[in-house]
Amino acid sequence: MTLTNRLTSYSPYMLSITRIMSGLLFLEHGTAKLLGFPLSDMNPAAFSLSWWAGVIELVCGILLTVGFLTRPAAFLASGMCAFAYFIAHAPQNFFPMNNGGDAAILYCFLFLYLVFAGGVRSASTPSAPGPDPSLTRGGRTAALSRSVRDGRRGSSKSNRRRRPAHP
Repeated sequence: MTLTNRLTSYSPYMLSITRIMSGLLFLEHGTAKLLGFPLSDMNPAAFSLSWWAGVIELVCGILLTVGFLTRPAAFLASGMCAFAYFIAHAPQNFFPMNNGGDAAILYCFLFLYLVFAGGVRSASTPSAPGPDPSLTRGGRTAALSRSVRDGRRGSSKSNRRRRPAHP
């Protein structure tokens, strides 16, 4: 097994870890704004833009961490981060490093990726129906591909019978 194949086999686990950690870090922003933990100088007035951002960070952070409604939560969080960047950070300076908006941009694109990648199936996610057994290895498709490979026509069952040789 090559290194690329080995690393690729771990990609669903790393996607889950990325989703969980980004959800926890996003949740931390919400708890700091709304619950005062961890201590910060952010104490937004109720129903202000910062307060609503805290609500979105808290709710979406929880949803992303547990992997429930991952795509809608990531979509809302990504939009909120883009909005926050253009409202709060971009007017201060053009460069994200200078205006303090680099975290908002990273969150925005990370959550946008999660919209498309989704959450990886976990124990709490109901399993999706598997492939139709007739279309998998050992089923009709496999039998047809064997008959095509061997140069036979028709169903594989009829090809199993020996036909009498004609003189």
